[in-house]
Amino acid sequence: MKYLLLICADQNVEVTPEDEAGMAVGTAGWVSEMDGRGVRLQGSRLRPVSDATTVRVREGKVVVADGPHAETKEHIAGYDIIECADLDEAIEVAGKHPVARFGTIDVRPFW
Repeated sequence: MKYLLLICADQNVEVTPEDEAGMAVGTAGWVSEMDGRGVRLQGSRLRPVSDATTVRVREGKVVVADGPHAETKEHIAGYDIIECADLDEAIEVAGKHPVARFGTIDVRPFW
């Protein structure tokens, strides 16, 4: 079954250069492991919410706004699409993601 992992983090968290370097190494290791297992189909880091654009249609008119669609502390920082045998394996994969230590990983099955 395919799952979308929404990698969420608080953009206000201050990260030291050492933490940033460690996160890059940890993420590269996670990607390498999941690619090697054949469960990770694709993924990418996203630009910050300051670069987001929200599009809605209201009363037949397209309404465009800067920023994310919701006011939350955590924002989607990236995503991965994985294919696992079941939810238990998807949770195990998400639990190994380095961001899970300070952010959240939202695991969503595809229809």
